[in-house]
Amino acid sequence: MAPANPTVLGVDVMMIATALSAVATFAVLVAVYAATTVRDPMAKRVKALNERREQLKAGIIASTSKRRKKITNRNEAADKVRTLLSSLKVLQDEQVEKAQRSLLQAGIRSKDLAFVVIFARLVLPIVIGGTAVIGVYLLDWFPDWSGLKKYALVAGSLVGSYKAPDIFLKNKITKRSEAIRKGLPDALDLLVICAEAGLTVDAAFARVARELGKAYPELGDEFGLTSIELGFLTERRQAFENLANRIDLDAIRGVVTTMIQTEKYGTPLASALRVLSAEFRNERMMRAEEKAARLPAIMTVPLILFILPVLFIVILGPAACAISDGFLNK
Repeated sequence: MAPANPTVLGVDVMMIATALSAVATFAVLVAVYAATTVRDPMAKRVKALNERREQLKAGIIASTSKRRKKITNRNEAADKVRTLLSSLKVLQDEQVEKAQRSLLQAGIRSKDLAFVVIFARLVLPIVIGGTAVIGVYLLDWFPDWSGLKKYALVAGSLVGSYKAPDIFLKNKITKRSEAIRKGLPDALDLLVICAEAGLTVDAAFARVARELGKAYPELGDEFGLTSIELGFLTERRQAFENLANRIDLDAIRGVVTTMIQTEKYGTPLASALRVLSAEFRNERMMRAEEKAARLPAIMTVPLILFILPVLFIVILGPAACAISDGFLNK
């Protein structure tokens, strides 16, 4: 008879070791695949910017029949959703504009998806909330729960499903804005160098987008699109305002205001951008110092709950064992 494998709390140790080995092997394979298949983050964005350039140049929706068919189908679906929302009288212009602006700030260029977001706000509470109501009160899914818990589950399902699209967009906007904020001082420094070298504003934006595209793809995407719009829009002011609308940052609005003033009054662009770059770098340093100053307060709770008990066990454990053995021997 073969000896039984050792167990811990009734669980086979060899089974646990085998499972952990399988997980570790899978993680190594994923890491090797990720390391060997590194893709250029700007390739897809450059392709989208080139399509936008062709749209502005020729005044058409798409450059190929396949792309045109795809956009036409998407527009038809958006038209159906728009018609349904209009028939229900829940579609407001202010609501649509707010949803479109949120999509742009999240990096989603299609304005037709605004109707999908509004439609999701309408449908998700009915589907998810209705399922929770039927399951809890009619099918009696949780018979052991009290009335308060059942009400909290139903109310949470309704409110969470209604807020889910906004929460999703808000998270994407926050992550994208933070990524753009990190690269903005470097971008302004490069803009200063380009301006002092004699490049025009649209050429300077294109150069900065090309140089910083791999390090900060979100910022490179926005600057590249701004460069294209500066070259094709009839009013250059509109290109800068579009940049401010696409990014939810006060720093970008300050840069846009500076660019508009230099275009209007002919003030030196390099000196203004140099001052803005210094201010943004000081702001980034102050933000880092603020996070460092908050670190002791944040570490207090983990220190009390996890580190100090283990430290007391390691230090006082042998002494307690010796004292206990001494009393038992007596």
